[in-house]
Amino acid sequence: MTITDTALVESTLSLSTAMREGSRAEHEAAEGSSFMAELLEGALNEQAYVDYLLRYRAVYAALETAVRRHAADPMVAAVHDPVLERLAAIDADLAHWAPDADPTLVESATTAAYVARIEHAATKAALGWGGALVAHHYTRYLGDLSGGQAIGRVLDRTFELGGSGIAFYDFTAIAKPKLYKDAYRARLDALVLDAADVARVVDEVKVVFGLNQAVFVELGANLPSYRR
Repeated sequence: MTITDTALVESTLSLSTAMREGSRAEHEAAEGSSFMAELLEGALNEQAYVDYLLRYRAVYAALETAVRRHAADPMVAAVHDPVLERLAAIDADLAHWAPDADPTLVESATTAAYVARIEHAATKAALGWGGALVAHHYTRYLGDLSGGQAIGRVLDRTFELGGSGIAFYDFTAIAKPKLYKDAYRARLDALVLDAADVARVVDEVKVVFGLNQAVFVELGANLPSYRR
């Protein structure tokens, strides 16, 4: 769908609704990947999760650097909140799962593409358009507060962690995730955007889900060695 076509479809929707509904197919495709399905079934071993964490460490390092750098942008400011940041939590989890691994090293073409896209979004923010960076922020952090919680519970149960090694999914500072997500969406909806700008954000959300799906497909190529 082109930006013009998307603008016609999304022109009567709030930004948060347009982001959700406009990317539904891409979201479902990413969630339906074989790797994620088996991870959520508790069918994968420790190495599978280590490889997952290493890839997303690079993603969050890039995202959190970009968001902090452009926090004064009006769109980015609407969603920026340090309590959401996950990099330190991921490092803590990697220390639990793979204490001898260098968390900054990951050989992954899909991760490199994802990081490059975040950096491209940051460049757009530097030029005065923070919407692409907001699309990345929304997709990652609202996902962490939603489906990410299920991943944390599966890992805790599968590996009998007793709460250790899953700091990635621990948002202690957010007492009521649903209320937080509602407030986050309300801040998005308060932004004054025309239909074309809404469409640009929606298109980037679609791209982000595609990038996540590519990471899962890459991980899925190793499923025979990852199964417990």
